[in-house]
Amino acid sequence: MQPALNHPGWIDSHCHLDEFVAHGGQTYADTVRARAQAAGVLHCVIPAVEQANWDACRALAHRWGDSYALGIHPLFTPQAQEGDLAALERALQAQRDDARLVAVGEIGLDYFVPGLDGERQEHFYREQLRLARQLDLPVIVHVRRSADRLLKHLRDVPVCGGIAHAFNGSEQQAQAFIDMGFKLGFGGAVTFERALQLRRLAAQLPLDSLVLETDSPDIPPHWLYVTAAEREAGTAQARNTPAELPRIAQVVAGLRGISVADLAQASFANTLQALPKLAGCVMGTVR
Repeated sequence: MQPALNHPGWIDSHCHLDEFVAHGGQTYADTVRARAQAAGVLHCVIPAVEQANWDACRALAHRWGDSYALGIHPLFTPQAQEGDLAALERALQAQRDDARLVAVGEIGLDYFVPGLDGERQEHFYREQLRLARQLDLPVIVHVRRSADRLLKHLRDVPVCGGIAHAFNGSEQQAQAFIDMGFKLGFGGAVTFERALQLRRLAAQLPLDSLVLETDSPDIPPHWLYVTAAEREAGTAQARNTPAELPRIAQVVAGLRGISVADLAQASFANTLQALPKLAGCVMGTVR
């Protein structure tokens, strides 16, 4: 049962719920989602990362009344083939009337992980932007040491906005995304006191530019963080889950000096603006 709230509830704009099925089975994943619901997380957006999990993400969104995005993540471009782009176009076309398909994603560029072919990443990113533009869908973009290149391609192939997931760039880059109709995703990383630049952005960027996310089971907040030594010793605790979103929101609200309810109202409206098809899912007008 969802708790009594003085706001519309939380939307986790980015969580990989299919990974909980992969790691613990369907019952475990259902428990994770139920705990999030009990914490006030009304809705989750589930982005796919490769062709192999497109069907799983779609099925989970329908199982839990959530929504999903289809795409090829930059970390999966080494094994992706040209045929995957054709398959993505077919899948997007086939599901274009599915109200729970809200974006193309997770797509983007990653210049942090060593050994990735930058040119190959950019090819897959650009082609997926073309699909999003063709189908008039927003995009959910992966931004890791790649904001300038992401923005360059968005200028060449403009789309109808979306979300810059786990944003951690400069204020100038943030404004460039905002000017293109994007919202900026903030999650567990903002809870670390040493993340000075990120916390400053969370505090000072326009309130109507922010959305909240967990990226669960990744990017844990500081209270779940496990060091390499702890992992090696086998003392790792529970993974990040969407149930952590309200506590992450408390940190962001504190940085901004506003109430949690005000942040909830704003982030809820911002997410619906970034992903317009989401409104029908959240308001319960689609099945």
